[in-house]
Amino acid sequence: MIVWLNDTHGSGKMTTGPLVQQLIPDSRVFDAEKVGETLMDITPGLPGTDNSQHWPPWRPLVAETARRVLDYTGGTLVMPMTVLVEQYWREISTGLAHHAIPVRHFVLHADQDTLRARIAGDTVLGPDSPFRLEYPEPYAEAARTWLHGEAEVVDTTHLTPAQAARQIAEAVKG
Repeated sequence: MIVWLNDTHGSGKMTTGPLVQQLIPDSRVFDAEKVGETLMDITPGLPGTDNSQHWPPWRPLVAETARRVLDYTGGTLVMPMTVLVEQYWREISTGLAHHAIPVRHFVLHADQDTLRARIAGDTVLGPDSPFRLEYPEPYAEAARTWLHGEAEVVDTTHLTPAQAARQIAEAVKG
């Protein structure tokens, strides 16, 4: 099984993911961003983009890598990864479904004020990360048009990462 944690950058998936993993027996965290980093290392480089998800190989490689890891290890993969383009989500989820891999898709949601405050206080990428500040509006659009209908929404506005992790783990186990 895959437990996919989706959100906009700054809602808490990278903090929450390892906490979820600790609560689900026989699980591992797989950061699909590493697939993008591998593609970025190709020389000469692939056509320029501001997001590795835009490269057509990224989506099937994410699904195939997850499948291969699960074939090898079994258990559950916890995948903290933002995907805000519906077509990209469809490609990944269809690839996983093709191999009969169940996916529990969770969206970690925070209201816009909380999200911007978290980005302002970010200690990983630094305060007011220009990268993270690019995504609240695309997230709001995705949430309104398709994303919240495709996932179980966990409102993290007033939750700690540990509380969000417990809520997700309980939903998966229940």
